[in-house]
Amino acid sequence: MMKNINTEIIVGLFMLAGFLAFGYLSLQMGEFSIFDLEKNYRLEAEFDNVSGLKVGAVVEIAGVGVGKVGKIELGEQGLARVEMLIKSEVNISADAIASIRTQGLIGDKYIKIIQGADEEMLADGEGIFDTQSSIDFEALVSKYIFKAE
Repeated sequence: MMKNINTEIIVGLFMLAGFLAFGYLSLQMGEFSIFDLEKNYRLEAEFDNVSGLKVGAVVEIAGVGVGKVGKIELGEQGLARVEMLIKSEVNISADAIASIRTQGLIGDKYIKIIQGADEEMLADGEGIFDTQSSIDFEALVSKYIFKAE
């Protein structure tokens, strides 16, 4: 009888440890890790067109991931405001350029940041003012199709 209770306790503890490990991994592998929130700072940028850009998209400098897109919303004057969560160890110059790019020909959209020469760095909550919007391939194709007629 006692051996049965000990076995049940061991199996129960093993199952509990498995559930905790699964919960930890699912939080770490998701779009945002709750363990990383304090290690990031926010930057904002406004774009004319963010077509195809999604929350959780990568933010890169020189091909290296330095953050993720945190929020996309309609801002003032009909522009799309994008909030980026940048790793705290990464400094971005005040005259940096943010552009929306596509990975490959039809891949996911991401934000590419090109560092400027300014020695002043952006702080939490500040914005990147020099932006380049996403290229709308649909508009380009329709422009040439309807132009031919």
